[in-house]
Amino acid sequence: QVQFVESGGGLVHAGGSLRLSCAASGFTFSSSPMSWYRQALGKERELVATITSGGGSTNYADSVKGRFTISRDNAKNTVYLQMNSLKPEDTAVYYCNAPFTRGNYWGQGTQVTVSS
Repeated sequence: QVQFVESGGGLVHAGGSLRLSCAASGFTFSSSPMSWYRQALGKERELVATITSGGGSTNYADSVKGRFTISRDNAKNTVYLQMNSLKPEDTAVYYCNAPFTRGNYWGQGTQVTVSS
């Protein structure tokens, strides 16, 4: 069974940092690209960052470029999102996922709240 368990969220002041983790299971993690998404209250879920299976290439939404860094540890089946210079508009529930799931499997997410 495909499973994603996100952690590391919390409440921070604007300008602060957080590191999110996502432990994945139920599929061959090392062969799959991985992504982080976020969903703010009342808004649609949006793609934040993507990393290739080997970690050699990454892509970011314009809104987080230069502030967020996605990385992965294939030995631990874990993907990370380092978030720096956080802004109130980064407040959302953050989720990880793999493209092959086509959105059919989601974890519980981790809440990130940035106060001004």
